Amino acid sequence: MGESGNRLDGREYQSWRAFHRMHDQLSLALNQHLQRDAGISEPDFQVLAALAEAPGQALRSRELREELQWEKSRLAHQLRRMEQRGLVLRDDCPEDARSATVRITDTGLAGVRTAAQAHAALVRELFFDALTPAQLDAFDEAGAAVIERLRQRCPAEAP
Repeated sequence: MGESGNRLDGREYQSWRAFHRMHDQLSLALNQHLQRDAGISEPDFQVLAALAEAPGQALRSRELREELQWEKSRLAHQLRRMEQRGLVLRDDCPEDARSATVRITDTGLAGVRTAAQAHAALVRELFFDALTPAQLDAFDEAGAAVIERLRQRCPAEAP
């Protein structure tokens, strides 16, 4: 695959579009559910879940960015909005004056706890229950192959 130059062949294009449709529709469904049931967005949930699972429920902004695989500006904007809503706090990092420590607040912790079980159930229903064990294995294998290619091609940017 991929030897046809700069254009995707029919099968490649179909697979690429299917991947995007799946991702976009799953993201939309999960985001709508989180907004309706917990009052948080999917990006809010990702940040809050990472902080809730971290030691001391706090991470340096760089560590959080690496955990989420987000760009610096995306995380900064997301944290600003979440801080305004009382979901997280940013404190100066005593070990590194250029960095901040991001902590989950009681409000943020309550939000992620409210959302977590229902979110997991919806992920299971919409994604895992739709696939056979063989399809899940193939999905895992395909994902690992793409991640390995990213690591080889873009080592500084790969997850």
